[in-house]
Amino acid sequence: MQVKEGSLERANCPVERTLEVIGGRWKVLILRELFQGVKRFNELQRAVNGITQKMLTQQLREMESDGIVHREIYLQVPPKVEYSLTPLGASLKPIIDTMHEWGVRHINLT
Repeated sequence: MQVKEGSLERANCPVERTLEVIGGRWKVLILRELFQGVKRFNELQRAVNGITQKMLTQQLREMESDGIVHREIYLQVPPKVEYSLTPLGASLKPIIDTMHEWGVRHINLT
């Protein structure tokens, strides 16, 4: 594995690590929905406007791997899968709330 100059220092940066976990176009929007409670895949896809099935699957897998989303599989017919936040994922709410407040104050949405 090649390491770019300076990447070792950045890998230890808490802000960069946080952005790796919640960054990108979709993760914050998925979090927004999961802050409201447990959701099934189709509910998330309907709520996150414009996300494809493939992208939602990828993002949920990454979030699960990072320990912020829990995936519960129910052994029934038809299969049922629910997504919820772990305590670590729930701990992101104040950060997202602060980002929301900043947007309300500083971005003209009209």
